[in-house]
Amino acid sequence: MLNWAGKEGSIVAMGKEPTTSRVAVVTGVARGIGREVALVLAECGYTVAANDLEAPEDTVKELKKAGAHSLSLPGDVSDEGSVRRMVETVLSELGRIHVLINNAGISTIVPAEETTLAAWDRTLAVNLTGPFLMSREFGKEMLQVGTGSIVNVSSVAGLLGVSDRAAYNASKHGLIGLTRTLAAEWGGRGVRVNAVCPGWVKTEMDQEDQDSGGYTDEDIEGRVPMGRFATPEDIARAVAFLANPEQSGFINGHTLSVDGGWYSDGSWENLRRRKRGEDPGR
Repeated sequence: MLNWAGKEGSIVAMGKEPTTSRVAVVTGVARGIGREVALVLAECGYTVAANDLEAPEDTVKELKKAGAHSLSLPGDVSDEGSVRRMVETVLSELGRIHVLINNAGISTIVPAEETTLAAWDRTLAVNLTGPFLMSREFGKEMLQVGTGSIVNVSSVAGLLGVSDRAAYNASKHGLIGLTRTLAAEWGGRGVRVNAVCPGWVKTEMDQEDQDSGGYTDEDIEGRVPMGRFATPEDIARAVAFLANPEQSGFINGHTLSVDGGWYSDGSWENLRRRKRGEDPGR
């Protein structure tokens, strides 16, 4: 039996007193962007329910070392039953949900004509169906109290076409569409939904993609007007901004590119390099 205490109140679930801090659920925290988002939100005072496919023990240890309250929340975001169990765990252990960060995702780099149906299905299941299920189930809880923030981690590949990524690009474009639709449906009921679109970020996923022969550091640095990769912290700070109602309370349905200018720049490479003060002939 759940007892609600108004818009800014908390749920008392299964006889447990709710946490006094805001609660954030972050998916895909075992490494990369997700891990950094969890740490930054903890730094901002959130209690973090840390999700990954398997129990993210290393990240939970980091959170505890930083003095943060945290909860290990293993589960498959693309499985409906698993998502419902995660909601039950968060409510029973932490009392309620204030923020959901849909970060879990996988990369698929292969020419479209060689993309198998299995690869297509799995990429969309994790990158698009997962955020939908998490948003639907945790969103119900937010809607009942009339407040909450959801941030979806899309990609610059959700704004532009990038070759050899048909499944990945489709999933990230779809995630932006989902973001805008939920923002339109739920914004008037107190739940804001926004997206962050990272450019290329120095993470383990980047290293794996480079190891497969997809691209090099120079390919990315030459394309970005700021001349560097993003760091996980660059993305995490943007996510924390959109999560915080005091900082972004009237931002809803927005897609925030955190890409060093990738999406804005239509220059050719020599022109881009000249404007950075580089010699394009080198």
